[in-house]
Amino acid sequence: MRAAELTAEEMTLQELRQARKLTQLRMAKALRISQDGVSRLERRTDLLLSTLRKSVEAMGGSLSLIAEFPDRKPVTISGIAGAETARRRRARR
Repeated sequence: MRAAELTAEEMTLQELRQARKLTQLRMAKALRISQDGVSRLERRTDLLLSTLRKSVEAMGGSLSLIAEFPDRKPVTISGIAGAETARRRRARR
């Protein structure tokens, strides 16, 4: 994937959940937390990467972390907890 395609659209977790046509209750069940917990998670501005990864995976996606620099092409950061596991799962498909 190209970085331009990845950054072409920006959404909050709530907007992403709604775009995926998922309710907070359904997300809560997938994440094994309360509906109120999903609401609080969606309002947070500072999340652990592991929490963000779990949320994205609960929506049916996978999380990639891209670092962008002014003097080079974007770099996908590997070795972050969970990222390698998700990459291996995709490779098996």
